[in-house]
Amino acid sequence: MVSDMTQAHSKTDILIAGGGFAGLALAIALRQGSEGGLSVALADPALDRASGDPRASAIAAAARRLFETIGVWDAIAADAQPILDMVITDSKVDNAMRPTFLTFDGEIAPGEPFAHMIENGPMIAALLDRARAEGVDLRPFAIRQFAYDPGRVTATLSDGTALPARLLVAADGARSVIREQAGIASVGWDYDQAGIVTTIAHERDHNGRAEEHFLPPGPFAILPLKGKRSSIVWTEGRDEAARLVALPDAEFLAELEQRFGLHLGDLAIAGPRRAFPLGLHVARSFIAERIALVGDAAHVIHPIAGQGLNMGLRDIAALAEAVIDSARLGIDVGATSVLERYQRWRRFDTMAMGVATDGLNRLFSNNSDVLRLFRDVGLGIVDRMPNLKDFFIREAAGLTGDVPKLLKGEAL
Repeated sequence: MVSDMTQAHSKTDILIAGGGFAGLALAIALRQGSEGGLSVALADPALDRASGDPRASAIAAAARRLFETIGVWDAIAADAQPILDMVITDSKVDNAMRPTFLTFDGEIAPGEPFAHMIENGPMIAALLDRARAEGVDLRPFAIRQFAYDPGRVTATLSDGTALPARLLVAADGARSVIREQAGIASVGWDYDQAGIVTTIAHERDHNGRAEEHFLPPGPFAILPLKGKRSSIVWTEGRDEAARLVALPDAEFLAELEQRFGLHLGDLAIAGPRRAFPLGLHVARSFIAERIALVGDAAHVIHPIAGQGLNMGLRDIAALAEAVIDSARLGIDVGATSVLERYQRWRRFDTMAMGVATDGLNRLFSNNSDVLRLFRDVGLGIVDRMPNLKDFFIREAAGLTGDVPKLLKGEAL
């Protein structure tokens, strides 16, 4: 005899593992695109803690259009800082001067910045509020395992609930339990680098300028936040990053000032600091039987181009479109044909971005004077080619290639 709890949820169409940006945005898009016709559940044991994430993220123009389309942007727009221009330098840490080799205007169209910076906490909170309003079944539990039934995949949650669904989506991060249990291997490698992330306050206004200083250990990015604050993404060797993060505040600030400079006046630490290991890892397949991988569960790339979160949102825009199109035609949303369409849409773009970020990291994260000369000449040439710069800006904004509807600002 089937239990009441199992009966109550036997009609779940799509179960999403992971309540970060990708998982929540996908759940909202599926509910809206199907006008509530698809039942969507989302399981994540950290749901209650996710809105306290102190980090910040770059939201490309295409991702902003997605947030506008699913009704989230208005709730976070006041906290979002537009990136109005960007400068790139290449030097050693102790160089007295850091000449600018490449500059970008921050607009892809009049009045439309190519990206915004916003802290993760307000974004997750807005996504959670919208998910609740759209009727997403939010479960604050982990998915422990899953098994296949005829026409279904049944997941067992950490509270013992068995939750069957037609499609299981792994949005559960780089160490995805779903990916591992599905037997999907990853290809890639770890870098001997870690990214230090923190928030600082400064005396003078940044005027919406983002800066990326290429230094021998890796890029040092200054990304503007609302107010006289910036988010720092600072790449170092793993051992050095661990040493820096463990320093007392005054010593950490001194190390940061050496790389940041004093062009924005006095600096102060305005948030916690953490170091994250860096690498390139791409799943050999983005799909398995009734399973789709999205976001970090499918791919992890170097943050040198600031595209990690935006790649995940491209995944969910493509998957949501494939699922909604199939549902309207009466096709099983977990069918192989639906998942293969999603994989064809996303695999090439993901591999291309992975290769590009890996190449950039290897080209710039070294102490070779010969390589520095060649890359600085290259940057200078690009700086004098406005059409090429416009292409790079549109690529960074997520508006090139076969763009899913949500990323163009179109409803499903």
